[in-house]
Amino acid sequence: MAFLELDGLTKSYGSLTVVKGVNLSVDKGKLVCLLGPSGCGKTTTLRLVAGFVPANGGEIRVGGKTVSSAHSTVPPEARNMSMIFQSYALWPHMTVYENVAYGLKLRRMPQAQVTELVRTILSATQLLALAERYPGELSGGQQQRVSLARALVIKPEILLLDEPLSNLDANLREEMRFEIRRLHDEFRYTTVYVTHDQAEAMTTADIIVVMNDGRIEQSGSPEDIYERPATEFVARFIGGTNIFSGTRNDKDTVLCQAGLVLRCGNGTTDGSSKTAVSIRHHDIELSTKPNGANTNTTVGTVTRQIYLGSHRDYLVSIAGGEMVRTVAPVNVAIPVGQEVWLHFPPEKCRALAQ
Repeated sequence: MAFLELDGLTKSYGSLTVVKGVNLSVDKGKLVCLLGPSGCGKTTTLRLVAGFVPANGGEIRVGGKTVSSAHSTVPPEARNMSMIFQSYALWPHMTVYENVAYGLKLRRMPQAQVTELVRTILSATQLLALAERYPGELSGGQQQRVSLARALVIKPEILLLDEPLSNLDANLREEMRFEIRRLHDEFRYTTVYVTHDQAEAMTTADIIVVMNDGRIEQSGSPEDIYERPATEFVARFIGGTNIFSGTRNDKDTVLCQAGLVLRCGNGTTDGSSKTAVSIRHHDIELSTKPNGANTNTTVGTVTRQIYLGSHRDYLVSIAGGEMVRTVAPVNVAIPVGQEVWLHFPPEKCRALAQ
């Protein structure tokens, strides 16, 4: 039995349903990321798990016990969960030590136990040397670690994070992704993490749950989601990809617009004759010379070329006016207006049934 279970979870505000029959099972000790665009229902789902809002339908169970249903809701303070918000929400008049110790003192723990637990968690979060500083004397990354330490020190059954890195700059955000994963590997709390940033999800999660319009589009390991997207939405949202719409020609071949024929090495072309083909930007082979192939190859014209340091980003116009985005090494410098050939390796083309 899964430790955290969402069973047909539904939440509406008037006539607007924002969470639509969500089913999700989370094993104990796993870190699950709810990933999706703004308005997809991920934060509302997290608030339902926390008990901040009541459900209109379905159930939430923790360890086999129902904590939310359409008929009753266990209050947040009785759920033994910790939540970390976008803002650090630290007490500005308390030191780092006092902020972290606050939840333990509310539980009336003996002072010796409080001191031991706080020192242990401050050491784990690399904050022990900063214990007597105030939040205003810390960097954004240090403040976020204090927030994490305060949430972890009470040993919650479930840790909830609502876009905790959104207020950090790019470098600190990248550093904290690895820090969150390191702390999870050390403490193994069951964690639900909400983000719209795919890099955060790929770095931190055991399981990524991609949400769209209040529903789960796909869930799986980061590798599953990236390498084997089940829908066009997931393929577009996770990583850069090109989507070609077409019709199934035979078992593994799709006839796309303007005569482009793509043989697909994975995915599905069963069922409906309408099919989409996904291929990542970095999987397309760009050349100034034709390779003589009749399938998985087309000619086009470079309409944009951008130098990005580690690679060059190209936009190529092919027959029918369709645009294809691809990347190439920095030493492949092709000017705008030049004719090029694009090869789509069959093993990199994934068919998505529509």
